Amino acid sequence: MAAMDKLRSKKTEIVDTLSADRRIFDKVQQKGLITQREYNNLKNIKGETEEGHVVALVDKIMNKGPDTCQKFLNLLQTDDDIKSTYPALENILTNTCILPTPVQAASSDNLDGVSQESKRRKEDKPYQLNSQPVGLCVIINNENFKDNTMRKGTDTDARHLAEVFSWLRFRVLMCKDQERDQMDRALKYFASPGDLSQLQEFNAKEWSGSEFIDPKEPPKHGDAFICCVLSHGSKGVVLGTDKKPLSINEIISTFKVTDDSALTGKPKVFLIQACQGGWLQPGVLTPDLQTDDSESVFILDEADFLVAIATVEDYKSIRHTINGSWFIQSVCQKLKEDCPSGQDISKIFYRVKNEVSLKEGSKTPGAVKQMPETRDTLTKSLVLLPHN
Repeated sequence: MAAMDKLRSKKTEIVDTLSADRRIFDKVQQKGLITQREYNNLKNIKGETEEGHVVALVDKIMNKGPDTCQKFLNLLQTDDDIKSTYPALENILTNTCILPTPVQAASSDNLDGVSQESKRRKEDKPYQLNSQPVGLCVIINNENFKDNTMRKGTDTDARHLAEVFSWLRFRVLMCKDQERDQMDRALKYFASPGDLSQLQEFNAKEWSGSEFIDPKEPPKHGDAFICCVLSHGSKGVVLGTDKKPLSINEIISTFKVTDDSALTGKPKVFLIQACQGGWLQPGVLTPDLQTDDSESVFILDEADFLVAIATVEDYKSIRHTINGSWFIQSVCQKLKEDCPSGQDISKIFYRVKNEVSLKEGSKTPGAVKQMPETRDTLTKSLVLLPHN
């Protein structure tokens, strides 16, 4: 099992243990697993619990990829100071085979290898997506704001998302130009869908072949859920068209599972097209590029979530006024390329991050850049397959 999968499988126990002492932050920074800026940001998340800070740290480590995950796990197992500070880690990590172990010869009467292989296959089993349609894809598309500003190019993003997720067998519904309270009520409605008449309040349209039309029947949950939010924002929030903020934490919390939730144990994917701060990475925009000002600091504390954000903390994301945003363009393109071959969505988003990081927003190479970020608590692989 890869280092990232090992870390994900033990994440809850590791977080519980490390929450007892914040020394772990100093250790990972000293070992170069996070930068000084990341260290400062993680330790200064306002209003967060000790556990929340550690969850943010582990999410940051996982977002950096398999190599960093392996280094982090090695640190937890080999550093004497960490072992003495967090003695419970030994029991948590002893049976996970995180560090390389010698290969032993197997005898004919030793069935341990068979049981381990069965366990591995069970862990590698993907989410089951058997419903028709697979599930709901909801797009919040804020273009026209009350102060007469526009997010040009966002309709292109919405159309591309609708085309791709419809192709991936989702029912796609879009709510256009939502004020803050409308957006909040719409998301609560989609978390627990009701009558068709309620959709009228949210200006909802349904993707049908090549255009958005009035929906003909009420939405129902299937085996997966996708939520795409395209809007302006500020630190930790997205903005309604009235420029009032809705917390990203609150958006995600709306879909946390309950005893009677239709989404219990099912994958929930969020795509946030918004900036995470006021800095440009670095340089000056060309005339046909704009930014979506939003800074997102949030923690995932439930299983089966994946959140993909257009850019890392403190920086803006780029949106072309005709072609749409760099991030959404890349998401749609990579889903088209990789889903037919059965690629896990986490691996697809690695390619998205790589592609966006190579884009140039200025005639001067390296002057305007962007780096997306993903955070997830998925417990299985998520494979989205298109129509035959």
